[in-house]
Amino acid sequence: MVLAADRNSIYALADIGVCKIYVGQIDDSISFEEQAIRLSPRDQLISLWYFRIGEAHLLNSRVDQAILWFEEARDANPELPQRHAFLAAAYALQGEDDRAVGELAEARKLSRDDRFSSIARLRPTGLFGSGSWGVPKVSALFEATYFAGLRKAGIPEE
Repeated sequence: MVLAADRNSIYALADIGVCKIYVGQIDDSISFEEQAIRLSPRDQLISLWYFRIGEAHLLNSRVDQAILWFEEARDANPELPQRHAFLAAAYALQGEDDRAVGELAEARKLSRDDRFSSIARLRPTGLFGSGSWGVPKVSALFEATYFAGLRKAGIPEE
């Protein structure tokens, strides 16, 4: 409805993008996030939009592309631990162990809790603290990429 009233509503576009990821239409999400970036290139939420594009690439195992977008997200807002954690996972999957360890250390330092101390503590947090990592297909992709990368970066299972 919002887009029917204003086809350039940046927040509606970005929110549709994130919904596309978590229901399994991952590649469809990228164009929505890119459109939000084009319409508002200096927006305070630009780090989030960069992050979501990186997330879509990571979930589809395009790790080199994910790294580029996660670096943009981290640079746009370096105070958010998730930016560092996802970058750590991507670096680890790419075999850049030292960089992965450094980003994971930064995520742990910035986190207000101990979620990055183990996979067992991180998994129940889910996306946005929801306890869910999306529909089963998407949850499996998080396991195969994000959690696999974090394990390689040094996060223990327990």
